[in-house]
Amino acid sequence: MPKKTAKKVAKKTTKKVAKKATKKVAKKATKKVAKKATKKVAKKATKKVAKKAAKKTAKKDVKSVSAKTKISEDQVSHAAYLNYASRIETGTYGDEIGDWLAAEQSLGIKRK
Repeated sequence: MPKKTAKKVAKKTTKKVAKKATKKVAKKATKKVAKKATKKVAKKATKKVAKKAAKKTAKKDVKSVSAKTKISEDQVSHAAYLNYASRIETGTYGDEIGDWLAAEQSLGIKRK
């Protein structure tokens, strides 16, 4: 082979190899960027789902606590009776309305 054709063949081969290498690098870079983007999106979605779940749980907890803390009239009545008995035992002046209001206050019921 003459020198010129050998150089041309070498150039062509170099160009092909360079082209392939460039394509591989580009593919890898694209895959990396896609992976990172996917991870970010997945992370955000996971955070959103976690926040929603936390809110739901908090709402349920608030509902269950408020259901547990409802005080019946019987409970107030019993507390008022205990106030009355204590008042009679000690000989303190008072009446049933005062006993009832004190019972409501001790149970945490707020009057308007």
